[in-house]
Amino acid sequence: LMRVLIQRVLSARVEVEGKVCGEIGPGMLLFVGFGRDDTESLLPSAVKKIREMRLFSDANGKLNLSVEDTKGSLLAVSQFTLYANCSRGRRPDFTPAAPPDLAERLYDRFVEMLRETGIPVQTGIFAADMKVSLVNDGPVSFILDF
Repeated sequence: LMRVLIQRVLSARVEVEGKVCGEIGPGMLLFVGFGRDDTESLLPSAVKKIREMRLFSDANGKLNLSVEDTKGSLLAVSQFTLYANCSRGRRPDFTPAAPPDLAERLYDRFVEMLRETGIPVQTGIFAADMKVSLVNDGPVSFILDF
């Protein structure tokens, strides 16, 4: 299963080696992880769901607006640790995570498909040591499995 942790943000940024490589204002920060058996066939439904999810408040304070409706942005950050198995011992087991070559291929295609929607998309750098900062709006966070 592809796993995405979505955080509604007022702002978010990712730095690698002290340099900003992705930064957004209001929108969604997406931490994205892939499992060993994931394929590209999962991506269209993930992109559609993220694009259409109503996570933003309307004039009445109800979660009725999508990132598209609000003209928000997306910041996608790869995060294999979403697949950690912490059920035994004190050290997480990352065996369920996709191997790096598969994960990178799926992540790149996922980002490409997000950009094809017309929503502004920024990214981190795959497999880099990233520093992510954010102002979570709400806080509002969701975990989606596809």
